[in-house]
Amino acid sequence: MAMTKSQIQTTLAQKTGLAKKQVVALFDELAKLAYREAKNSFTIAGIGKLVLVNRAARIGRNPATGEQIQIPAKKVVKFRVAKAAKVAILGK
Repeated sequence: MAMTKSQIQTTLAQKTGLAKKQVVALFDELAKLAYREAKNSFTIAGIGKLVLVNRAARIGRNPATGEQIQIPAKKVVKFRVAKAAKVAILGK
């Protein structure tokens, strides 16, 4: 089962010796900073980075009718997992 946000914050508070309020404030500021800087790419070393990607226009298909539709180009936010995280999680 995945850890909740509160469980993560409690665990980090215990491991670092910080008060839970301080860990919560740190998470909030980290999120704000990531949102603000994502357009330039925002990296958290050892975990990954947020990047903006331009997705090209393409032709899709309506699954209900089978009709082809034009999907317009747009910007999307992607998270690229760091190699260190892949190695730590998957091994090798």
